[in-house]
Amino acid sequence: MKFRAHDTFAIRKGWLHKGMRHILNNPRLFVDKNVNAMDELGIGSNMVKALRYWLQAFGLTIETGTTTKKQEFTDLGKIIWDNDAFMEEDGTYCLLHYMLASNEELATAWYYFFNVYNMNEINKESFISEIKSYIELNFDGGSVSDRALEDDFDCIIKTYFKNNESNFSPESNIESPLTELGLIKLLDKKNKIYSKTAPSFATINPLIILAIIIKENKDKKNKDIKISKLEKEPCNIGKIFNLNNIQVAQYLDKLQNLGYIKVIRSAGLDIINLKTDLTFNDCVKKYYENLDN
Repeated sequence: MKFRAHDTFAIRKGWLHKGMRHILNNPRLFVDKNVNAMDELGIGSNMVKALRYWLQAFGLTIETGTTTKKQEFTDLGKIIWDNDAFMEEDGTYCLLHYMLASNEELATAWYYFFNVYNMNEINKESFISEIKSYIELNFDGGSVSDRALEDDFDCIIKTYFKNNESNFSPESNIESPLTELGLIKLLDKKNKIYSKTAPSFATINPLIILAIIIKENKDKKNKDIKISKLEKEPCNIGKIFNLNNIQVAQYLDKLQNLGYIKVIRSAGLDIINLKTDLTFNDCVKKYYENLDN
């Protein structure tokens, strides 16, 4: 588990592109003592640490080597860089969110927030209380300071909540690109109470939905998947995108119309049957190919 690795800096628009561009030029940018990463990236030392973390937490890069470390693009990182290097497409935002919210190892608070924490009204106090219990139950001997959990909660809100106040200064706090997804809304400004919301139907491309369904299907040989798993299991489409059963059904109907799945709700069954052999990466590539067309 990992908490507060962002050093209180939520991801900002342009950061991931900048980090990946510089890694292409120097894979050892973040670890080479002979290189001043602050000068190369044009950001402060704590921001450099945060960016190094975010690139890995979003599944775009991986650090390899022991004595001589370097960062390399993951397969997903390569696909996104080749097709949407500036990360401006809704599908890219959805992929980045999925990778972050399903990353229990590097982004434990994000994983917990979307996959486990089920409060209708969300505030910092309840989140901290609940996640502390979760840590005690699931991580033997695990203990995390309240300060770290508070900073993670604040960072989650900054990652997803779009501040539309007229006096908001973008220069002082550049927004996260994931605010475009609309996954968190403000219920009570005075008491800082939030709730989870689902993106608009058009925001999540069906091929992104299919990619996640395929990746989260642990039994790759079994083409039949219970719809309840898609709705309720951690890291699947219902939890990741805050979808209710009706919204999940709408995406499944769309995938069925496109010929990728068959929805079976008869003879006591409530499943989908995958009608494709596409992999997660295949679906992502196909999504970008369709954008080009």
